[in-house]
Amino acid sequence: MRKLWIMLTAVAVTLSGCHDETSPRDHSPPAAPRGLYSVTGDQSVTLHWLQNTEGDLALYRIYVGDCGAVDCPYTRVGSTTATSFKVTSLSNGVTKYFAVSAVDLAGNESDLSYDSINDTPRPAGTNQALSEKSASPATSGFDFSAHVVRPWDDPSTDVYYQESGGVAQAVAPFTDTDIQDAGYATSLDAVDFAPSAGWSATGIVELIPGHCYVLRIGTTFVNYAKFRVTGLSSGQVVFDWAYQTDPNNRELRARPAGEGGPRTRRSLAQLAGSAGLQAAAQ
Repeated sequence: MRKLWIMLTAVAVTLSGCHDETSPRDHSPPAAPRGLYSVTGDQSVTLHWLQNTEGDLALYRIYVGDCGAVDCPYTRVGSTTATSFKVTSLSNGVTKYFAVSAVDLAGNESDLSYDSINDTPRPAGTNQALSEKSASPATSGFDFSAHVVRPWDDPSTDVYYQESGGVAQAVAPFTDTDIQDAGYATSLDAVDFAPSAGWSATGIVELIPGHCYVLRIGTTFVNYAKFRVTGLSSGQVVFDWAYQTDPNNRELRARPAGEGGPRTRRSLAQLAGSAGLQAAAQ
C-alpha cells in the first residue's frame, strides 16, 4: 500500500510540473535572414539567402509585396526549411518586392529580412534554333519582343546568325540595337542584370558555345534581352533566351509598333567590313 501511495504521489508531482506556469517560455525571435538575393525567371523569381545560426530554428516564411517601403503590406506566399524558394504564378513585366523571415520552434518570428529585394519576371525560352543566313535566310533572324524566328532582313529582326570566314557570328543589324559577349557561364541565369557599357562597336560578336550574350534594343524606351549558346554546328545555332518586357529595366519591354519611326539598318558595307576584320583577327 505504501508503495502504491509513493507511485501516485510521483505521478501527481509530474503532472503538476506540466502545468507549472512559472516555467520560463522562449519569447526571443531569431535574427532576420540576411544575404537575400533573387534570380529572375519566366513568371517566377527564385530567392536565396544565408542560413540562420540559431539551434532552435524551425523554418523560413516568404513574403511578397507591391512596394518596398516600410509601411507597405506584404503577403505570405509560402514557407520552407531550405535557404531558397521559388515564387511562381507571377506576371511578366510586373515588379514585385520580396522578404523572408525566420521562425523558431516556439513559434517566434523574426523581423523581415533587412535586404530590400525587388525583381521583375520576364518571358524566356529554351532550345531556340536559327539557321545560317546564307543557307536559309528566312529562318536566320530572331525577334525577341514577339519571340519568333524571322528572315535576317525583316524590319523586326533584332539579331541574326551568319558565318563569315569560318567564324559563327551574331549580328545586330539595326543601329538601335547593341550586343556584347558576357562570357562563359553554366546557365543563362548567371547573367541576371544587363550592363551599362561594353557593347560591340560593330554590332557583331563571335558565337561561342556556353557563352552568354546581352542585347540593348531601342532608343528612348529600351528593352534588354539575353541568350546563351547551347549548341553550334555548321549551319545552325541553338540558344536559350530571356527578354525583359518592363521598360528600361535592366533585370533582363516589348517595343511598341513604330516606336521612333522606321529602324535604321547598319550599312552592309559596315557589316561586311567589320566581319572581315574580325575574321582576319582570328
